[in-house]
Amino acid sequence: MKRALITGITGQDGRHLSQFLANKGYQVFGLVHGQANPKIDLVQSENPALELLEGDLRDLSSLIAVVEQVQPDEVYNLGAISFVQLSFKQAELTAEITGLGVLRMLEAVRIVGGTDTNPIRFYQASSSEMFGKVHQTPQTEATSFHPRSPYGVAKVFGHYTTLNYREAYGIHASSGILFNHEGPKRGLEFVTRKVTNSVARIQLGLQEVITMGNIESSRDWGYAGDYVEAMWMMLQQEEPDDYVIATGETHTIRDLLDVSFKHAGIDDWTPYVKQDQRFYRPAEVDLLIGDASKAHSRLGWKPRVSFNELVRMMYEHDLAEESAKAGL
Repeated sequence: MKRALITGITGQDGRHLSQFLANKGYQVFGLVHGQANPKIDLVQSENPALELLEGDLRDLSSLIAVVEQVQPDEVYNLGAISFVQLSFKQAELTAEITGLGVLRMLEAVRIVGGTDTNPIRFYQASSSEMFGKVHQTPQTEATSFHPRSPYGVAKVFGHYTTLNYREAYGIHASSGILFNHEGPKRGLEFVTRKVTNSVARIQLGLQEVITMGNIESSRDWGYAGDYVEAMWMMLQQEEPDDYVIATGETHTIRDLLDVSFKHAGIDDWTPYVKQDQRFYRPAEVDLLIGDASKAHSRLGWKPRVSFNELVRMMYEHDLAEESAKAGL
């Protein structure tokens, strides 16, 4: 039985990946920082065999102890301060966890090392936010980075650190440059889930308006359940490498509003949407669209869920959840 260690286990991707690997027959371990995380019971219920261990991406010694205890075949480093807007307010913490946390996790893998016949394989969750003010459209693995947030800057550090450890120490370390990926497990602070949840509440008469920031930004949105399969595929390759994971389609937040409200039977959403400068980023990323040709040809990966299907899945989930909460 293969053993996998996942940091960021209580996040959207960690929850999807935990279930995916369990279905593959893995023994799955998740890293948590203390027992106060409100999602701990949720992730345990989704994967009852999951074993949670305490560790901190700011503390190398705790990471070494966890890796020594687990002796994993694969480590998936998904832990991060991942809400871009928050990274502007907590830039130092973002650098510590999203950036230096990668270095510490790689150091733990290097020090523990696994065995000569079965070295530990490492996955780093890189991000399309590294491209930022894009220099090429669509973006590929060769596109230069120009991050526009502390989150993006920290992800660039983590990405290049992973590359350095691969080249300097021969670690089987791969980075997935994942474009935006969403689903019902996404936190309410993220714009996609904010929209689908708010539209569901408006449909149920529980909310009157949504307050938004910039609705003209364009993103390449896919389904998180599809994207965690790509993470696993990378670590099954003989040689480590970096891969863009994306749908190759771009949609604006305005498109997201169109589709979400149409699922609620509302064609004209303008009376329900307000804009507020407080929700604008200090430096905006206007357009992201990925070219996943390398992942298609080398991994055999392709997205299965379309943008419209993704939005419908999220809206229907939120409609059911909010109905149950309100006793409707």
